[in-house]
Amino acid sequence: MTPSQPTAPASKVADFFALSRQIELLLTARNLRGMQQVQQQLRPGYILRAARLFNLPAGSTLLIGTGFPVLDTFETDGPVGAIALYQAAQALNLQPYLVCGKPLFSLLAQHYQCAELPVNQLQGRVAQARQLLQQLKPALVLSIERPGLSAAGIYVNMRGEDISARCASFDELLNQAPCPTLAIGDGGNEIGMGNVQAALAGLNITPSITECDELVVADVSNWAAWGIIAMLSVLQGRDLLANANLLPLLQFLTANGCIDG
Repeated sequence: MTPSQPTAPASKVADFFALSRQIELLLTARNLRGMQQVQQQLRPGYILRAARLFNLPAGSTLLIGTGFPVLDTFETDGPVGAIALYQAAQALNLQPYLVCGKPLFSLLAQHYQCAELPVNQLQGRVAQARQLLQQLKPALVLSIERPGLSAAGIYVNMRGEDISARCASFDELLNQAPCPTLAIGDGGNEIGMGNVQAALAGLNITPSITECDELVVADVSNWAAWGIIAMLSVLQGRDLLANANLLPLLQFLTANGCIDG
């Protein structure tokens, strides 16, 4: 499902598309994990389409899932971009929630509106997702750098290790959502990568099979968030990145235990 969009002059639409394409190419320019070949399977203009998903009535709820477990904590990639998207949504008079499991939830809930996902409860994930969707009634469900279920029904990191016991499941929030879904990833084992299974076949990973309505790929998932916000700024005619304070966000997370994954 996608929200209706106001019409724009053909020349303006072409300009938006060209900018979107430039951002898309820039986000995978370093090709750190093979995302250039994944990008080739995506329909061009996905940054523009992702930004337009934020064109929602004031007060609409967004669910932003983030948090990829590393050791006994979480990696910095994902939460920084999630918070930046959260702040952009607030600036648009939307009602965002950061959705994650502990220990990340315990940290973020002190500063942001959050919803908790239980860790290591895969069997109850469908009921949990339906309950949260019914409770919050989102107009958009967004995942950034969240582990996605593999074909074997487990979560696997880039080293091929089963990390299911440390994961909270966000997959079913996209699968069950009655609204548009957006996912961001940079390696192939994240939620949303089910959209590009053929492109992932050549990568040395255990891919996620969880799909989404719109997938955005980048060399680093945080960068994709900033690309979407930059595109959204153009659409809105205001700089939504100006107050993002990205370095302080990163410093805040690392000071509280998050690490480079």
